[in-house]
Amino acid sequence: MNDSKDTFTILFIDDEPLVLSSLKRFFMRSGYRLLCAENGEEGLEILTSNRIDLLLLDLKMPGIDGIEVLERARECDPDLKVIIQTGHGGVPEAVQALRKGALDFLVKGDAFEILNNRIRQVYENWLLERENIELRKGNLDSFQYDKLIGDSTVIKQLKNFIVRVAPTETTVLIQGESGTGKELIAQALHYHSGKRGKPFIAVDCASISESVIESELFGHEKGSFTGAGASTLGLIRAADTGTLFLDEIGEISASVQAKLLRVLQERVVRPVGSTRTFQVDVRIISATNKNLLDEVAQSSFRQDLYYRLSTVTLTAPPLREREDDISTLATHFLEQCTAAMGRPITLSKEVCSILYRYNWPGNIRELENVILGAAVFTDDGTIRPEDLPSPLKMSASLQNETNNKMNSLAAYEMEAIKNALILTKNNRRKAMEMLEISEATLYRKIKEYKL
Repeated sequence: MNDSKDTFTILFIDDEPLVLSSLKRFFMRSGYRLLCAENGEEGLEILTSNRIDLLLLDLKMPGIDGIEVLERARECDPDLKVIIQTGHGGVPEAVQALRKGALDFLVKGDAFEILNNRIRQVYENWLLERENIELRKGNLDSFQYDKLIGDSTVIKQLKNFIVRVAPTETTVLIQGESGTGKELIAQALHYHSGKRGKPFIAVDCASISESVIESELFGHEKGSFTGAGASTLGLIRAADTGTLFLDEIGEISASVQAKLLRVLQERVVRPVGSTRTFQVDVRIISATNKNLLDEVAQSSFRQDLYYRLSTVTLTAPPLREREDDISTLATHFLEQCTAAMGRPITLSKEVCSILYRYNWPGNIRELENVILGAAVFTDDGTIRPEDLPSPLKMSASLQNETNNKMNSLAAYEMEAIKNALILTKNNRRKAMEMLEISEATLYRKIKEYKL
């Protein structure tokens, strides 16, 4: 374990050199990477320039004490693991440190073996976390469905879930707002499943009238109703050996819900007007922009069907939670425009800023329509703010007004902090009391305003 990037790293902060040398001697054969600091200031400097996996921190130190080091360290790295060491009389302070995010506290003078066992537990959890990260990377590397575009954290997590869930062939319920790409998620599940290459049939339940949806899904016999001039398979049987995607599943009637439940339970279909049943091997993936549990509570959706459909539930994140993907998606739609119009289409910097700040209530579908529509109006191939639809123009105007107000507030806040520091001769504790804010907030603001 020589590479610091791959080595579990411990930072010891203690104002007693004898304690530090004893810790180094005891752990030098452990294989851990050991760093030491004799005071809080030095320790914080090491924390900002190194990756630290565990901080062993003395509470009672001159200058910056352990509590302040803990607060500032966790402000920089909220996931940092911290074990407090304290004297016999410092237990109340150690309990306070636990409330501020420390992992554990140990009393100085306890056998080194107690400390060694606790550090070993943290190290083993660190190893498990690294293994899980590598597994997640492996799953993500195997995601191959290019139509599901995005590299934001939430989309990476979604792709990871898809790769894990797809081979199981369980029913999947995809939840999400309109325009978030639920059908693309269903297609990705099909693509990564054992049914790849077999039929994938999508049904928009909201667009089919109640009078015909039963026939559309389950098929019908010739003459079973007026206009039934020939027998039909129905979409469920047409998807046999493959995947049936039922979009807006919350729109189907109670009678269709009952028949669909039978398909899921018994794997058979009975066409309208028929006495025969037909065996089917089909995976059902459904999607909704409603909260189906609310629908169940209101007795408009069968509870037993809900649980059959939602063996696994995935969420299609709204575009406002995927800010990192807006540029990637916009580029994809621009490429489509370029191909369709036979000339390059680009975005001005002002438009890029507007797209990034807009809330996107219509999600990806709205972004696509905005790009395609604006491309039609641009004269020179560059989309500018005046080419955008009214909602984006209004949003940009309101955002500018808000930013101006926020800048004014920030300037006032910065001036107040500067004055407090001047009046208290840079005594941050007194400045904090004068401003009636927490220490953590004061340090964050000092750093934010570069004071």
